[in-house]
Amino acid sequence: MVCQRNALVPAILWLIGILVIGFLSGCVPNETLRKQGESSRNLGEAYMSQQNYTAALKELLTAEQLTPGDPYLHNDLGLTYMAKDRLDLAIVHFKKALALKTDYAPAMNNLGTAYLAQQNWDAAIVCFKAITGDMLYVTPHFPLSNLGLAYYNQKKYDMSAKYYQQALKVEPGFPPAIRGLGRTYQAQGKHVEAIVLLEEGVKLFPKSPELHSELGSAYMASKNYSAAAASYARVIELSQASSPLAREAKKSLDFLRTK
Repeated sequence: MVCQRNALVPAILWLIGILVIGFLSGCVPNETLRKQGESSRNLGEAYMSQQNYTAALKELLTAEQLTPGDPYLHNDLGLTYMAKDRLDLAIVHFKKALALKTDYAPAMNNLGTAYLAQQNWDAAIVCFKAITGDMLYVTPHFPLSNLGLAYYNQKKYDMSAKYYQQALKVEPGFPPAIRGLGRTYQAQGKHVEAIVLLEEGVKLFPKSPELHSELGSAYMASKNYSAAAASYARVIELSQASSPLAREAKKSLDFLRTK
């Protein structure tokens, strides 16, 4: 019996050695896949920054095959699908990102933004409220302003103004919040407040056609037609002629000529 136990020792050591070698050799391909996936994701993000979303999608889908458990990759895929107007797929990937990283605040904000684009105001509000209290989120003015937009579309103007104002407390020069609050003030009939806010906005961002357009609307509502015409003319100067903003400004100018 003693001889049998001694005979087993070399065999056991040999088996352990095979297992260790197999484990180590298995780690090498996994690390290689991770690096390849990361490389494809980085290239996809580079294409995203160039607004070449078709090329970005190709690289990101390659990365997904290699590293399907990467939450940042799924967030990138969500943003790319949003840019390609596939909100259904964008939502799928933002949810995957959050399933992999539950505290991923940018992905939650992006999910809410996708719901905004679907006009699913209630779902969007749930997403944005989930991260407004996140003390570690470096850009809280984004979900706060988005909440303002969601409530505006629900015609809950007091709530809309509240969140736009909170966004501007965090980031006083945030153009979407300036425009959104100006629009909300107009819906509340506060045309003077809207004009004061938007005039400050165009001083900060003189090349923003969106702010000039909103200011033109505020001037129009207060019957200051000459100032409105100047604002709409500025919109046309700053926008591409075929853009919806420029077309609306031209219609407004044509209307003002009849005044």
